Amino acid sequence: MKTGLEILKERNINDPSIAGIKQRGKVYDLHTQIDENEQFEFIKYSSPDGLDIMRHTSAHVLAQAVKRLFPETLLSVGPTTEVGFFYDFYRPEGFTEEDLKKIDQEMQKIKKENLIIQKFVMKREDAIRFYEERGEKFKVEILKDIKDEYVSFYKQGEFVDLCRGPHLISTGNVGAVKLIGLSAVHFKGNENFPMLTRIYGVAFATEQDLENYFKMQEELKKRDHRKLGRELDLFLIDEENIGAGLVVWLQKGAKVRRLIEDLWLKIHEQNGYQLVYTPHVANEKLWKISGHLELYSKFMFPSMSFDTKEQEEEKDDFERKVGYQEKISYRLKPMNCPFHITIFKSKTRSYRDLPMRLCEFGTVYRYEKSGVLHGLLRVRGFTQDDAHIFLKLDQLEDEVISVIDIMKRFLSVFGFKDFFVFLSTRPEKRVGTDDEWDFAENALRKALDKSGFQYSIDPGEGVFYGPKIDVKIKDVLGRVWQCSTIQLDFNLPRKFSAFYVDSDNTRKQVYIIHRAILGSFERFFGILIEHTAGNLPHYFAPTQCVVISVKDTVNDYAEFIYDLLSKSGLRVELDLNTGQRLSKRIRDCEIRKIPFMIVLGEKEKNEKVITIREKGKDDIKKLSIQEGINYLLELCTRVSGE
Repeated sequence: MKTGLEILKERNINDPSIAGIKQRGKVYDLHTQIDENEQFEFIKYSSPDGLDIMRHTSAHVLAQAVKRLFPETLLSVGPTTEVGFFYDFYRPEGFTEEDLKKIDQEMQKIKKENLIIQKFVMKREDAIRFYEERGEKFKVEILKDIKDEYVSFYKQGEFVDLCRGPHLISTGNVGAVKLIGLSAVHFKGNENFPMLTRIYGVAFATEQDLENYFKMQEELKKRDHRKLGRELDLFLIDEENIGAGLVVWLQKGAKVRRLIEDLWLKIHEQNGYQLVYTPHVANEKLWKISGHLELYSKFMFPSMSFDTKEQEEEKDDFERKVGYQEKISYRLKPMNCPFHITIFKSKTRSYRDLPMRLCEFGTVYRYEKSGVLHGLLRVRGFTQDDAHIFLKLDQLEDEVISVIDIMKRFLSVFGFKDFFVFLSTRPEKRVGTDDEWDFAENALRKALDKSGFQYSIDPGEGVFYGPKIDVKIKDVLGRVWQCSTIQLDFNLPRKFSAFYVDSDNTRKQVYIIHRAILGSFERFFGILIEHTAGNLPHYFAPTQCVVISVKDTVNDYAEFIYDLLSKSGLRVELDLNTGQRLSKRIRDCEIRKIPFMIVLGEKEKNEKVITIREKGKDDIKKLSIQEGINYLLELCTRVSGE
């Protein structure tokens, strides 16, 4: 067994870009011993694993800087994030933005000091005494939860911290670092513990990478779907009067959603799906059968039942009329699948009925914690583009191929072309037989191979009730979003005793594919707004064209053109506000992300033509009335890729 540093020295490798070492899929720092006789690889700073090591060390540099400047501060934890790190501190008076500047400067000094980082271990009992002597009560609490006999520490200069690692070999190897903010958190997320201050930072391999990150953040601010949603009158979330995480679709947003729904339904009906609608609530009995009440209750809204005297009286009367003798409790639905299974079971199904494809715009409700809610991307009430396919196992491959084709066809309409596909296979704890899993996993692999997708295997990451395919999309900023899911289910059909009658006249277990293309309309709409910066594809723009009259004497001609365009099926607005400067009116249309403007003056009226200005383009098209209408119809009423 040798450390990475010893191996580098033996091999006479002096490469400052090496941040750590990887063996058997696990990342180690250069201080940790590995079996040099087994295959391993060195990790570069520029790799994701290398950046994670560097960001971990950056958190320690932050903690060291805080302890130097504010020695009375107590330490908690400091993990990495996707682009940086944070560290939680206890200081009764907290920290200010001015404090952050001082801490940032001190971190730069620590980097320049190029302090050697050393790893050592200590018995857990000794570590507890070590921190008790220093009054670090939060570290003591952390140690009490650790069951290992020995724990590891890292030391850089005067600073020592409890940590599993991995870390760099010196503070001088830390890349470009910047502190970006503060927040208040409870220790361990427990309200019974004191409030801590969390200091956030970002860290990258180079200053150029750091600069690019902040440029990206500025672009994200411009594209933020919450900001654009307000500016474009698409949706609102009124936490005070309606509730956090509950979305109100305004007129324009509702129009876009309806257009998306119509296209979605058209494609699905062409592929043999049948639309259904199911209630927003159901008897708790349904959720007990499905298992949601047992396994998912923390995300379900509370039970609704008859509690007051008046309600009890109403209930008794109701139950007397319909014959119920037990108390009825209802829950808002977190899923649509139990309803679809109930539809399947509502009559005897033959093998000739399979595959049976049910689809729904099903609004579900999940009680997400307020801290994770984020605009349309994380809400408490959302509408899934849900579908369930009831099938025999030998139909699985063809059905998955069909779902993949629908997904590619539909998402490409919105400009999403890059897909990242993952096949998750059987976990250790699962339902279903090995034969079922073997057949299902092979069918999903074959379907992916035939679809032409490059995909990765996530071994053991399938859900306990079946293997699944996850598809992620990449937006114009390079961000990757989880979107489509294709999930086979061995479990629910058995829970609900869902059978079909086979050709030999025997009852056999049906299988189910749960699948969604968008995931939810709300989340997809948020992604789409940011992907397009609010410039929706022409077909989906709530207003496709504005007819602008330059002066009052042209108003009659503008109204004439407006009527023609409206009757042709275009979504048009008429602007007769001639008292305002033309440049301002055009600018307002640009801000509202309207794709086309028709600007009409005396010349256009006299020549019986229209001039079309497309948003973001300098050239202006001057066309006859019919040519102009045909031009706009071609661009605005045809779905790209359809």
